[in-house]
Amino acid sequence: MDWHWKYFRILGAGVLLGSYGIRLLTSRDAKKVYTCGTAAVLRMKDEVLKDVSLVCENCNDIVADAKEINEQRQAELDAQQIEEKPDARTDDPEENDCRAGRQAELLSAGPGRRR
Repeated sequence: MDWHWKYFRILGAGVLLGSYGIRLLTSRDAKKVYTCGTAAVLRMKDEVLKDVSLVCENCNDIVADAKEINEQRQAELDAQQIEEKPDARTDDPEENDCRAGRQAELLSAGPGRRR
């Protein structure tokens, strides 16, 4: 029977501490602490949002620069390919017929098979 009283005492202490805790949490001093804490969090939020917007602006600048670099490289590659591209046709008609026949032969063989 002694163990029953032990649990009733623990329950009673919990109820008393809970009641006192609620009064403590609703006091004016506690409300001041909550208000100051909330104000600090809001200031921190504003600073974080400023930092995030700055990072986004920098990322947009980086992406724009990267696109410009890629466009310049592509223009240079296109210019090189135009300069280096040999004329596939020659003045000799027999040589042109041989090239056309060889290309047709390779295409008709199918993938992976060469004659």
